[in-house]
Amino acid sequence: MGAIRRHPVLSITAFLAVVLLLVVVATFVAVWRAAHTDDASTVERADAILVLGAAEYDGRPSPVFAGRLEHAQLLYDQHRAPIVMVLGGGQPGDVTTEAEAGRDYLVQQGLPPDAVVAEPVGHSTLESLRAAASYMRDHGLRSAFLVSDPWHNLRVRRMASDLGIHGFVSATWHSAARSEETRFEGYVRETFAYIYYRVFGR
Repeated sequence: MGAIRRHPVLSITAFLAVVLLLVVVATFVAVWRAAHTDDASTVERADAILVLGAAEYDGRPSPVFAGRLEHAQLLYDQHRAPIVMVLGGGQPGDVTTEAEAGRDYLVQQGLPPDAVVAEPVGHSTLESLRAAASYMRDHGLRSAFLVSDPWHNLRVRRMASDLGIHGFVSATWHSAARSEETRFEGYVRETFAYIYYRVFGR
């Protein structure tokens, strides 16, 4: 009997499926590794500390947001940067923005008002980082610690780099989901978010 010949379309489809699977697996590993990286362990100082916004309720940061803000305060108290910039816009009907709620929270926690900047622009991570990059260019700032949840590290560092920010990730596990199941969901979600960003640039 002669050898069974595969249809070329099936062969190409199978090859592309394998390539796609390898890309997803490699990206998942990269997301996981970045999540367990804290650049503050090797980098002493930067020009600024950028806090990615999260939900706020009538001016009160959500527990996740508060955890990020407290981590930023820790970095500031360690003299890692002279300025903390809180990012994030608002939703329709909100009485304030994520950035303004975060700034108020940090000032209430004792940070000097002139050391905390609110940049209340953006409804996505990329939009917020664009606003931060513009502010930094206008004020001669080039490097920043990026504070978010751990599984965001790979994507926010890449976005910051693409926008001209020399970014160092320093996430907080305090506010992140603590069960293995919810952490795994975070890694999976960010794997596809990172691939989407690299493909579509948004």
